[in-house]
Amino acid sequence: MSPVPGLGIARGMALTMRRFFAPKATIQYPETAPDIAVRFRGRLQLLYDELGNLKCETCFQCAAACPVECIDMGGFDTKGRFHVHWGAAEQYAERREESALRRSGRPVPDPAYGHFDPIDPAAVDSILEKYDFDHKEMLAILESIQRAYGYIPVAAVKRVSQISGAPYALIYGTATYYSHLRFEKPGHSVAVCRCTACLMAGANRIARSLGGALGTEIGKPPAGGVALEQLSAHIPGAASPLVTLDGKPQPRLTPARAAALGRTLAGGSVA
Repeated sequence: MSPVPGLGIARGMALTMRRFFAPKATIQYPETAPDIAVRFRGRLQLLYDELGNLKCETCFQCAAACPVECIDMGGFDTKGRFHVHWGAAEQYAERREESALRRSGRPVPDPAYGHFDPIDPAAVDSILEKYDFDHKEMLAILESIQRAYGYIPVAAVKRVSQISGAPYALIYGTATYYSHLRFEKPGHSVAVCRCTACLMAGANRIARSLGGALGTEIGKPPAGGVALEQLSAHIPGAASPLVTLDGKPQPRLTPARAAALGRTLAGGSVA
């Protein structure tokens, strides 16, 4: 208890007056948007009620309104009669028509996979099996898919989500966060081996010459439809330094010839 009557009130009022004239830290959201990092990826999370039931009513509004089309919803009705699905390729008119189908209890077609270029999923399945379908290995899984196909097909992302159960937003967020991953198939792919023998033979100088001519670097996005990559392993029997163009070794490549090859590829033709 304060020995001076009213001292506590005076201290409180003094604190109030100091805070009253201090600069305001409140952000008037949503009128004032907060500063968000360029590569921020928020995690989507469904809410549950006090009984443990999902509050999501599967109205598909969030999937339809998502600007980057990374929300892919699916589920079963309360009686387990049919599967409901909403992907980014469907439109509002189709949703109204399908809502009528759902109310009538008839099965709803799932055309989401037909809107993307088909791929042979054998490579994706083997990669998922190699990493034991572990969501924590998503970066390694996507890098392996890019090595297998030359890029990350949307159909492969769908396949990974379907087989492993990983949320589509998690896969898409990982693929867009790292700049060396790409969704577009490059016109040409130039790969440089950086094993010990190739490094001693001048692989780094060749890589710099190629990067200067192409306007990119190893691990960076393709420039002009040409991707500059690093070989995962040296091709048995190939001479050092090893450089491949669309998977074919380029013999006797020097830094000067590498620069000429890069300029040729940047110009849209292959010598």
